[in-house]
Amino acid sequence: MRIKSVLLAVLVTAGIVIPPTAVASADPSGWVAPLSTRGRYIVDAAGDRFKLKAANWHGASGTWTGSGDVNDPAAHHAGEIAYQTPLGLDRASIDTVIDGLAELGLNSVRLPFSNAMIHDTKPVPDLPANPGLRGLTPLQVYDRVVERLTARGFAVILNNHTTTSRWCCGLDGNERWNTAQTEQRWQDDWLFMVRRYAANKRVVGADLYNEVRRNVFDDPNWGWGNGTDWQRASQRVADRIQTEANPDLLLIVEGINWTGLPVDGLPHGRPTLEPARTLSHTLVDSGKLVYAAHFYGYTGPNHSGATGTGETHDPRYRDLSPQELRDVLYRQAFFVSAETGKHYTAPLWISEFGEGRHTTDAASRAWFENFVRHLAETDTDFAYWPAVGFHQDGTGNGWSLLSWDTGGRRVDVLDGADWRGPAWRRLVDAPSRSGRIPDAERWSMLNLDYADFQASRKIRAMADWNPGARKGACPDGQRLSALSHTGNRGLCTGTLAAPAGYAVVRDESYVDTDWASGYTKVQCPPGHAAVGYSVTGAAFSALLCGRSPTPLGRTGRTVWFDRGDNRPSGNPGGDFASGHYKGQCAPGEYVAGVAYTGRVGSNRTPDALLCRV
Repeated sequence: MRIKSVLLAVLVTAGIVIPPTAVASADPSGWVAPLSTRGRYIVDAAGDRFKLKAANWHGASGTWTGSGDVNDPAAHHAGEIAYQTPLGLDRASIDTVIDGLAELGLNSVRLPFSNAMIHDTKPVPDLPANPGLRGLTPLQVYDRVVERLTARGFAVILNNHTTTSRWCCGLDGNERWNTAQTEQRWQDDWLFMVRRYAANKRVVGADLYNEVRRNVFDDPNWGWGNGTDWQRASQRVADRIQTEANPDLLLIVEGINWTGLPVDGLPHGRPTLEPARTLSHTLVDSGKLVYAAHFYGYTGPNHSGATGTGETHDPRYRDLSPQELRDVLYRQAFFVSAETGKHYTAPLWISEFGEGRHTTDAASRAWFENFVRHLAETDTDFAYWPAVGFHQDGTGNGWSLLSWDTGGRRVDVLDGADWRGPAWRRLVDAPSRSGRIPDAERWSMLNLDYADFQASRKIRAMADWNPGARKGACPDGQRLSALSHTGNRGLCTGTLAAPAGYAVVRDESYVDTDWASGYTKVQCPPGHAAVGYSVTGAAFSALLCGRSPTPLGRTGRTVWFDRGDNRPSGNPGGDFASGHYKGQCAPGEYVAGVAYTGRVGSNRTPDALLCRV
C-alpha cells in the first residue's frame, strides 16, 4: 500500500489523472456505489445504510464579495481567496486536506461550484502547496479534487452553488438558477458536469441549486408553473439528468430559502421544504430523490439573518427554546424523513449548518449544541459549512472545521481549544441506523397542472398516446392508486414489474358491469390496471392501462369521491391534492376504471374509481 500511495502521488504531481476504476480497490469505507434511497434512508448498492457525514469544501463557487479587486484577498469573504478552486490549496495539499476530513469522521463532501467556474479557461495562479496544479483551469483543479476525494473512498456531491463566482447569499445575481443565465444554460451546464464524472461512481449526487431566494423584484415559488417556479425547474433538470446523462445520481432538491421583503408588517419568511408536503417531486427513476435544507442560528423561520438593513423583529433560530426549535425544524424540513409512507417521504440532508470557533455569544453556542443534538437524535444526514478556512496564529473567520495558515500549520475543531469539539464528536459518533435497509413502499404524485407529467421511461419512448391532452403516467413498476375530483392530481404506488403492454381507453368499450350507474365509465381491458390518465382542461380525457405480467383479480367495488374524500384509513401516500376531494383504492387493490358525468354543473372531472383486487 505504501508503494501504491507513493506512485499515486507521483502521478498526480505529474498531472496524470487516475481513472476512477484504477483506484476502485482503495476502499477505506467499504461502501459500494452508486447510492439510492429506501424510504427515509440513503443506501449503497448493497442495500446498506450510507449516512452522509459531510462537510462543504467551498471555494470553486467563488469567494469574491462583489466589490474591489478580484485578485486582492481583502475583496474576498473573510480575506479567504480561493481563485475559483476548493479553498486552501495554496496552503495545504489536496491529500493533506482529505486527511483532515477523514480524521474528523467524515465520509462525504459537498463540493460547490459556480457556472462561471465551469467556463473559465484562464489558468489559476500558482498554488504553492500543490505544484502539480500549475497551469490548470479552475475546472481542471476541481477535477483533481474530485478524483482524489473519490480515490480515498469519499462520496462527492456536486453542488451548483452560484451562477457567477461570488460569495453567496445576498442580492448577488445568484438568487435563482435563472437570475444571471437562462434556464436552458443551467440545464445544459448540469448535463455537462454530470457527464464529466459519470464514470466515477463515487460522485454520487447532484445538489441542483443553492439557497433559492428572492431577488430585488420577485420571489421564487413552488408550483405556480412560471419562470420562477423552483419545484418545476428542479423537476425538469432532474428529468434531464436521469434520462440524458446519469441515472445513478442522487438528485438533491433544496427548499426555498427566502420569500418576501424583510420588513416588519409585510409578508416574508423561509418556506424551506414545507411546500413539498402537498407538491413533491416524482422522478423517472424512483429511489433517487433527496431533500435538503439549511439552518443557521443567526437566521430564523421569518428572519433573514441580517443585522441593520433588512433586519426585522422576528425571532432567530438561536432565540428559540429547545422545544420551539424542534417544532419549527420539524415543520420546515424534518417531516420529510420523519413521516414515512407519503409521496414526499425522502431522506433529509441538512446540507449546511455551522457556527464559529470564536463565538462567545451564549445563545449562539446553545443553538449549535441544540441543533447538533437534534441531528444526532433524529439520525439525520448532514454537511457542515465550511470544511476549510484560513487562520493566522489561531485567529480568523473561525467557522471552518479545518484551518491552515500561510505556513501550512493547522488548527481544527478537535484540537482541544475549540468549544465546538465535544458537540462535533457527539455528532459523528452518534448511534445511527446501519446495515441492510428493507425496501420501502413508494408513493409518487402525478401533477398535470400545467403540462404532461409522464414519469415512465417506457411511456416516454412511445408515440403520443393522447394528442392535445395533458398526460400523466406512473413511474415504471407503479400503478395508479388515487385521483382527485378536481385539480388534475394523481397518486401512484407499488414496486411491480413494468407492464407488458399498454392500452389507451377513452370510452365504455371494456365496461363489464354497471359499477357507476348513470355515469360515463372508462374501464381498462381485462388483465390491465390503470397506470396513467389524461385531461383536457379540467375534464378527464382517457385512461392509460398497463397489461399486468401476472393475473389480476376481478372482484371490485366503486369508490365515490365527488362529495368528499374517500380514502383508506390513515390516508396512505399523504395529501396529494390539497383542497380537493380525493378517491383512493385500498392497499392490494388496483384502479380498473374511472367514472365521470357531463351533466349540467359538472366539468367531466373524475367522480368515482373502480377498485378491484
